[in-house]
Amino acid sequence: MRYGFYLPTRGPTAQPAAVTTMVQRAEMLGFHSVMVADHVVIPAAIESAYPYTVGGNFLSEEEALEQFTLMTFVAAKTQRLRLVSSILIVPQRNPVLTAKTIATLDWLSGGRVTVGVGVGWMREEFEALDAAPFNRRGAVTNEYLEIFKQLWTEDVSSHAGKFYSFDGLRFAPKPLQNPHPPIWVGGHSDAALRRVAQHADGWHPVGATAASPLPPEEVARKREFILEHAAQHGRSFDSLDIAYKAPIYDGGRAPAGETRRLFSGSTDAIVEDINAFISSGVTELVFDFRSPSVAESIERMQWFAETIMPKT
Repeated sequence: MRYGFYLPTRGPTAQPAAVTTMVQRAEMLGFHSVMVADHVVIPAAIESAYPYTVGGNFLSEEEALEQFTLMTFVAAKTQRLRLVSSILIVPQRNPVLTAKTIATLDWLSGGRVTVGVGVGWMREEFEALDAAPFNRRGAVTNEYLEIFKQLWTEDVSSHAGKFYSFDGLRFAPKPLQNPHPPIWVGGHSDAALRRVAQHADGWHPVGATAASPLPPEEVARKREFILEHAAQHGRSFDSLDIAYKAPIYDGGRAPAGETRRLFSGSTDAIVEDINAFISSGVTELVFDFRSPSVAESIERMQWFAETIMPKT
């Protein structure tokens, strides 16, 4: 099992020295990847419901560091950590410029980028950015992913689509990873799972929250759904990456009907949970060690690395 962690993007623990301390210590402790979120602006009034809290409330303040800038900063401060966009809201950015940014980051980081993608949920942010139509964001995302892969793999590429077109573009340098950085799709709706099957290299859902329990048995069922639909598109996965995120939302309370939240409680209980997810096909678990201070965040990371990781 590989392990990743959420990186703060706002507040006192997202200052340059704090970020540097956190990512370098995580690398020393043996963590595999770091997750960097994506919000360009946070509208003052949000009516859109956040899908990962019971009340639909978005747990954020106004500030948020820009995703790719922060990933580049982390790349310069580390040697081995995988840099994961978690998630990139694909329809909110120009696809050619985004493909260029990712390729450059992959090249500069020595091939350490994983492109976690999603369609977004906040209509107000789409409107503020004059982005692609919110109601067509799924179809836009599918097309933009195809554009990314064209630009990353073809010497000269052209594209005539429903939402974006270009003709005869040269694109260099290519990403260092061949054929391109792995793409992980977030979400666990049927539409998201079909997107994994048709366009991606891995699945990157959120679970273990009161609003989104996603227990191991459900992960296993949805994994089979992905594999079946991939076969319909002539695709197969020698090893499907499933990178499962377990954030602490709603105060870490357990889902309805459960006595405890997954990955909480005794050491034995946490290890048992992890083993259940290994059996369901999960290849990477992402935990939320974010705390009010860097010292507390590192203390939590160190406890996990020294107490849990050796037992799994």
